Amino acid sequence: MDSSWTINQIKQYIDSNEWNEEIKTFLQKDKRKGVQKLIQNYEKQAQLKLQLKQHFLTMSRFERMQWLKGNKFVAGVDEVGRGPLAGPVVAAAVVLPADFCLLGLDDSKKLSKSTREAYYDYIIENALAYKVGIIEPAEIDQLNIYQATKKAMRFALDNIPLKLDHVLIDAVELEGLPYTSESIIKGDQKSISIAAASIIAKVTRDRMMAEYHRKYPQFQFEKNSGYGTKDHISAINQYGITNIHRRSFLKNII
Repeated sequence: MDSSWTINQIKQYIDSNEWNEEIKTFLQKDKRKGVQKLIQNYEKQAQLKLQLKQHFLTMSRFERMQWLKGNKFVAGVDEVGRGPLAGPVVAAAVVLPADFCLLGLDDSKKLSKSTREAYYDYIIENALAYKVGIIEPAEIDQLNIYQATKKAMRFALDNIPLKLDHVLIDAVELEGLPYTSESIIKGDQKSISIAAASIIAKVTRDRMMAEYHRKYPQFQFEKNSGYGTKDHISAINQYGITNIHRRSFLKNII
């Protein structure tokens, strides 16, 4: 890096390398406003990256505890779709490697759709294994939503092609598992494996609801994901229900 460089050249150099104290000290001698603004921007980026690293480290504590015990295959389990009036409940189980890193990973509900989609691709490419469990509305009506949720979780776990050592579950207790497990309240905010599972489950279900939207556009499933919005309820009253509606959820509406 040279003091005669343009601001654009400096930016290209930093982007090709990594922001550090040596670069910062060198640039602080350059009094151009554009250079000083670059310093501020890169310092903010460095601080944000540090915060994301710390957050990811904090969210990895349940997994690291198990890995230190020698439990290599630790699955995180979460579900989406317990509350909607239509569509399936979807659970996912994900096993991450010990060197997995995805800064910004969090509860799927805290992420934008585009971020969830990008993280979904990264997770399925880098996970040791993952599976989903899907329980359709008719079976939800037969079992009740809580039992359907547990069945979806069990299906995902039972079909993981690994011999699991331990399972981290978001809020739900699963009895009789052939490996140790723990239920973590708000686990999708506290565990990277559960957060990864929440993203896999959310994206899977959203894509299913987008397909249903093409079949039943009057219900706007792509927009409301089957939840009981005002427009969704109005459409039910106008058009009746479909075979993907949960009749047990609609007793007070129809």
